[in-house]
Amino acid sequence: MINKYSKIFIAGHNGLVGSSVNNLLIKKDFKKIITVNRKQLDLTNTKKVFEFFKRNKIEFVIICAARVGGIMANSTYPTEFLMENIDMQNNILKASIKYSIKRVIFLGSSCIYPKISKTPIKEISLLSGKLETTNEAYALAKIAGIKASEYMYHQYKRDIVCLMPTNIYGINDNFNEFSGHVIPGMISKFIRANKEVKSVNLLGTGKPLREFLYVDDLAEAILLVLKSTKNKLKKISDNSFPIINVGSNEIISIRKLAYLIKKKIGFKGKIKFNSKFPDGTIKKNLNSIRIKKLGWKPKTNLDKGLEKVIATRW
Repeated sequence: MINKYSKIFIAGHNGLVGSSVNNLLIKKDFKKIITVNRKQLDLTNTKKVFEFFKRNKIEFVIICAARVGGIMANSTYPTEFLMENIDMQNNILKASIKYSIKRVIFLGSSCIYPKISKTPIKEISLLSGKLETTNEAYALAKIAGIKASEYMYHQYKRDIVCLMPTNIYGINDNFNEFSGHVIPGMISKFIRANKEVKSVNLLGTGKPLREFLYVDDLAEAILLVLKSTKNKLKKISDNSFPIINVGSNEIISIRKLAYLIKKKIGFKGKIKFNSKFPDGTIKKNLNSIRIKKLGWKPKTNLDKGLEKVIATRW
């Protein structure tokens, strides 16, 4: 199986998750980590991706590359979120078939699950109902990747594992107020407000409940899965194709999250919620029994994680 000299390609190593995985593999003394930036390789270009796989003799692949963003970005650019993500993941998966990659880890998202799901959400909820419209395009792309992986797993006997992380945050996040996810977006707004304004406007009612996971904990889960035997992964997945949730089991409302970040930054003004904007799914948290059966558990709670991130920005 995998060893310190295995050739591991991290697709999207400059992003939030990819950079954390890269740092962890370096820390664990893996010798042949393969990375490439967007200028060097366009993952939407099939020919270039195939050439890259052939040239580098890749053995293991971790697909962290994706076009991601918050509600506003997803709602504004659904075409790009659908097509770019499908193109990237399809090229990597096709190359994985052609060049007999030993194991592929495909990263999905908790948004793949139906808007109305029994919580905590189990992996079997996939495709059991309608999706949340505010991130439907991104979710459809990820679902396509999961199903393609499943078909490859059975038809070509490829070793592929799909991980479904909950809402991820961390130091190397996208802190753009428009395109970033909820935590980095809020942090940026409160920091700017501390210097310029007396109030912060947030989208939605603040009522939705969310589960957040610090990115370094997700990286640990990815490495654990990368090293686990195929039989062990099949066993925790009820002998079916391995789709594995990764969550923290820490749930907080968006309103409480906003006031927590406000307090940590020291903002003295008011918070105003704009109910004219959509909330998204009201409650979204994952059942992470499968990954816990492998021996994984998160190390960084939300309070500690927020302090780490804010310390790098403020």
